[in-house]
Amino acid sequence: MDLRFVGKDPESGDHGCPAVWVDEETRDLVIQGTLADTDTIARTIEDSPLPDYEGVIRLPHRMIPLLREALDGAKPQ
Repeated sequence: MDLRFVGKDPESGDHGCPAVWVDEETRDLVIQGTLADTDTIARTIEDSPLPDYEGVIRLPHRMIPLLREALDGAKPQ
């Protein structure tokens, strides 16, 4: 697996943090984030079922530039 690290939350310091990668082989995004609370999950499943093998995460708005960079890097060539 060839994951290219795009970046992490600039306010996270040296500990666990939201982060973004692009899989260079599949062009998939890989995202690490805070697990959503039960209220958020309850609201999201009103719109989309949540299978056991999926999860809901939250990313802070300050990571939008990193997500844009990852999305641009994941475009089909």
